[in-house]
Amino acid sequence: MQVESWNMEDLKGLESSNFLSKALSLMQYQATNNAVYREWVQSMKVDLDGVKIFEQIPFLPIDFFKTHAIYTGSECPSFYFESSGTTQDIVSKHFVKDLSLYEESFMECFQQIFGAPHDYCILGLLPNYLERQHSSLVYMTQHLIQASKDARSGFYLYDFEKLNHTLAMLEKAQKKTILIGVSFALMDFVDAYPQSLKHTMVVETGGMKGRKQELTKPALHAYLANGFGVESIHSEYGMTELLSQAYSKGGGIYTCPPWMKVLVADESDPTALSTTGRGVLHIIDLANHHSCAFIATEDIGIVHPDGSFEVIGRLDQSARRGCSLLVV
Repeated sequence: MQVESWNMEDLKGLESSNFLSKALSLMQYQATNNAVYREWVQSMKVDLDGVKIFEQIPFLPIDFFKTHAIYTGSECPSFYFESSGTTQDIVSKHFVKDLSLYEESFMECFQQIFGAPHDYCILGLLPNYLERQHSSLVYMTQHLIQASKDARSGFYLYDFEKLNHTLAMLEKAQKKTILIGVSFALMDFVDAYPQSLKHTMVVETGGMKGRKQELTKPALHAYLANGFGVESIHSEYGMTELLSQAYSKGGGIYTCPPWMKVLVADESDPTALSTTGRGVLHIIDLANHHSCAFIATEDIGIVHPDGSFEVIGRLDQSARRGCSLLVV
């Protein structure tokens, strides 16, 4: 299968034993056809023909999405997603050639964790993101809401009273519900309307954005679990620069879809990569083959032997990001 003609059907059933060969093929393709990635590989003096294992793959620093138009191919796509940020921030832009690929990716990611969207009523609590254009999180949530085919599904901006009323109706009807929201809005909501949910899963997506004192993931989840009256808080790990998401069903342990893999780099040496342990998270997202599939993030975490991972903070010098928390 030629890299340029990959689709989600090729990636959904990807076996772990085939992931490396797929990744190396895509690395070669992007190093040839992606001008920014090619220049980065050359500056790192990487001999791509000598790259045989995950730990030797060159990863592009995520900050490049703030300063460069990153795309694979001869023409920059006209559509892009943009990261959230304050008016003082330089935001990232992720140019997307094929929106259907993103749609297939997030739908498959969701179904692998939660099942079919039409089994749920889906409520989105995404203020700030909803008020901005070009949010990949809003785009994803909107499509999940539509796929739920429930008339009660929808977005809530700052109307906490209406959201509280809707949740009460859904709980009374014992309807399976997913409430997906940014951290600060979920905290504001449970401060105003403490809950005791029995049929609703709460999925936080990060995004404190300086609106509240930043908490570690365990502290945030404990706060929300107490406020919503649930045993655990689910979590989504995604970012503007990716086309795939990882999800946690509790405990802050994220699992990746078959086409996504997380490595770690030593905090003091970004070239010292490992497939397990603690360090700066480096992500391979094979769905991102029209952009850059090899991204060095600014998040610090732990990757476990089974490929699952935790997010425990971010690099001290990195810019404030919606999806990450301070190291404490």
